[in-house]
Amino acid sequence: MPGARAARLSGLKAQIAALEAGTRTLNPVLPFGDARVDGCLAGGGLNLGRWHELGGEGAEVETAACVAAFTAALARPLVTNGEIVWVLRRDDLFAPGLAGLGLPPGRLIQVCARDEAEVLAAIEDALGTVGVAAVVGEVEAVSLTAGRRLQLACERHGATGLVIRRRPFGGAGKGSASGSASASRWKIAPAPSQAPPDVPGLGPPRWKVELERSRGGRPGGWLVELNEAADDPHPFRVVRDLADLGLAPEEPVRRAG
Repeated sequence: MPGARAARLSGLKAQIAALEAGTRTLNPVLPFGDARVDGCLAGGGLNLGRWHELGGEGAEVETAACVAAFTAALARPLVTNGEIVWVLRRDDLFAPGLAGLGLPPGRLIQVCARDEAEVLAAIEDALGTVGVAAVVGEVEAVSLTAGRRLQLACERHGATGLVIRRRPFGGAGKGSASGSASASRWKIAPAPSQAPPDVPGLGPPRWKVELERSRGGRPGGWLVELNEAADDPHPFRVVRDLADLGLAPEEPVRRAG
């Protein structure tokens, strides 16, 4: 597919640029296609063959709906390399909704586990399976030991792990995942969509994305929206840096009377 070839070429260019700049990154990467994001990631994109953490705040800690949507779009370019396995504890994943984000249900394998230990075991097994391009796992916390096991599983066949931090409904909580073994850590929040000029209705989905930590990179924050162009290998379009959001003029205060 032209889009897949363009994505691989873009990733190869990012690796060459990183090597020329003195950055030792041999893993392939999934570039975002925008220097504002790729410049914060070692190698010029999301490192493949490693695992990454994604989480939200407030109600998202339990529902993870917004984070799941972002993760599905992020995994979209990887379907050309193999199957996507999604491991969860609650059977509430809506495959048609993921299809609307560009993740084809025919390439998706859902696995429902009983508890945290079984989720982590299923993620590890799926990451080490031939023909799997990426594994999405919903888990409350990843210990340092479990994180190292996940990374070793990623390295077996080059699969990529995307761990969504999700606490069971009504659970007391064990705290967020440590992030000490993950290649990067992200915080995802919903943002209002904006329809194109002179077009009624809603625009593409938007997210406030914060890169809290990136091994070999640096933090950053952006407002991004879903890239709905079928021939574009990059799943997101950067609208602006999060820092720019505070520069918008405030609405004037209207006094009664």
